[in-house]
Amino acid sequence: MLFQPLTLRGVTARNRVVVSPMSQYRSVDGCPTDWHLVHLGKFALGGAGIVFCEETSVSQRSRKTYDCPGIYTDAQAKAWRRITDFLREQGTVSAIQLGHAGRKVATRAPWEGFSPLGEADAAQGRPPWSGLAPSPIPFKEGAMAPKEMDRDDIRAVIQAHVDAAKRSLDAGFDICEIHGAHGYIVQQFLSPITNHRTDGYGGDIEGRMRFGLELIEAVRAAWPADRPLFFRGSCVDGRGGIWSLDDTVVLAGRLKERGVDMFDCSSGGIDGPLTLHVVPRVPGYHVPFARRIRDEVGMPTMAVGLIREAQQAEGYLRAGDCDLVALAREMMWNPNWAAHAARELGLARPHELLPRNYAWWLQKREETLELSRTSAHEQPVS
Repeated sequence: MLFQPLTLRGVTARNRVVVSPMSQYRSVDGCPTDWHLVHLGKFALGGAGIVFCEETSVSQRSRKTYDCPGIYTDAQAKAWRRITDFLREQGTVSAIQLGHAGRKVATRAPWEGFSPLGEADAAQGRPPWSGLAPSPIPFKEGAMAPKEMDRDDIRAVIQAHVDAAKRSLDAGFDICEIHGAHGYIVQQFLSPITNHRTDGYGGDIEGRMRFGLELIEAVRAAWPADRPLFFRGSCVDGRGGIWSLDDTVVLAGRLKERGVDMFDCSSGGIDGPLTLHVVPRVPGYHVPFARRIRDEVGMPTMAVGLIREAQQAEGYLRAGDCDLVALAREMMWNPNWAAHAARELGLARPHELLPRNYAWWLQKREETLELSRTSAHEQPVS
C-alpha cells in the first residue's frame, strides 16, 4: 500500500511517502535559496510522493527568526517557483505549510534554545519585535509580551493567510497546509493556557475554535477547489492534558465540514521548554491519534513520528491507521528512503522510483550482479 497512488481532489501522489516539513533557518530576506533547492530536490530524486517545504511565514511579523522563509512577497513566491518546478519535473507533489508563530516570534535558532532576541542581537542589526496573540502572554521568560489581537488584527491575520495561499498557487504548490500545531497562532487560540479572552474568540471550545475555523473557511475559499487543503494539529497538548484528543476529534469534524482534506497529526508546543514532548517518544507515537480521527470523523489522516522502517510504514497503512506516512529526520539520514523501502517491500523494479538516468545504471548493476551470481553457481566443482 505504501506505493499505491493516492488522489485528493485533483491531485494524485505517486505513493504514500511524505517528506514532512523541516525548518532549516537558511532563508535570506524570507526567500528560499540554493540550500532549499538541494535540500528538497534530493527527496524528490529519492522517490517520495509528496515533499513539504518547511513552515513558511504568512507575514514578516509572524516569523520565528530572521532566517525563516516567507511567502508574503512576490519575490519569495518566485523563488519558491524554481523549487516547485524542479519537484514537479521529478514526478513529486509539492506542498507548502503556512505558518504564523503568533507570540513565539523574535527568537534565535533551535540549537540556541529558541532563546528570545535581546540587546546583543539588536546591536548586530537584528532587533527583536513583538508578536500577535489572543492574549498578551509571553511565550517564555525574557520574551516580549505579544499584542493582544483586536478584531482588526484578527481580520488582518486571516487575510495574510489568504494572500499567502494565493501566492502559494502562483509559486506552483499543489497542496496547502495550515499549521495549527506546535504552539503557533491557531493553537494559541485553541488552548486555554494562551487564550484568556472573554469575547467571542475565547471561553469554551466553541469560542476558542472560532478563529481557526474562520481562517480555514477563508483559505479554502481562496485555494482552488481542485487542490487539497491540509491542517496540522497538535492532537494533545498542555499541562494536565488541557487540550485532549477528544477536543481534537471535535475540531477535526469542524475542519472536515469546511473542506479540509487531510488531518496531519502531531502533538505539543503550547507550553514548556523547546521540546514538544507530551507523549512518549516511541516509534509511530502519533499513529493512534491518526487512527481515532480517521475512524470517528471519517477524515483522511497523516501520521509522523519515529517512522523509520518500510515494514513499519506499510503496517500502519494496511491496518487502516492512516492514509499517508510522513518522515523527516529519517529522510535527512537517507533521502532515498522511498526507493530503498520499495526494494525492501519487494517491488519488482524499485529503481524506477529514481530518475531514469539513475535507474538505468542501477538496474544494469543489478543485472550484472545477477549474471555474476548465476555464473558462480554454474561453475563445475573440481
